[in-house]
Amino acid sequence: MNTYERIKKLAQSHKISISELERTLGLSNGSISKWASSKPNSKYLEKVADYFRVSTDYLLGREKRPTNDPVSYYKIDTTGLSETDVADLKKQLDEYTLFLRDQIKKQSKEHGEL
Repeated sequence: MNTYERIKKLAQSHKISISELERTLGLSNGSISKWASSKPNSKYLEKVADYFRVSTDYLLGREKRPTNDPVSYYKIDTTGLSETDVADLKKQLDEYTLFLRDQIKKQSKEHGEL
């Protein structure tokens, strides 16, 4: 899967079109589609990675999975942990992330920001 295909898959999972993504990021029309056959500029690749909260290495195919899960995103050292321990850690981080997200939403609501 090339860079364009990875971005297209991410866009589909976020229910956004490639053209809408380009507009949102301030990229010219068709610029991401060109990445199907050419290498993207690093500045624009970083914008896409930031938008989807994945690494540029994932977009370039150097990592197999996007780093939007807490274990990968925060680069937590799991050396010495069993697969079960890593799964437990991921579950706890996911739960904590959801808790924090709810707290932020609650605070925003209290301050009339939503």
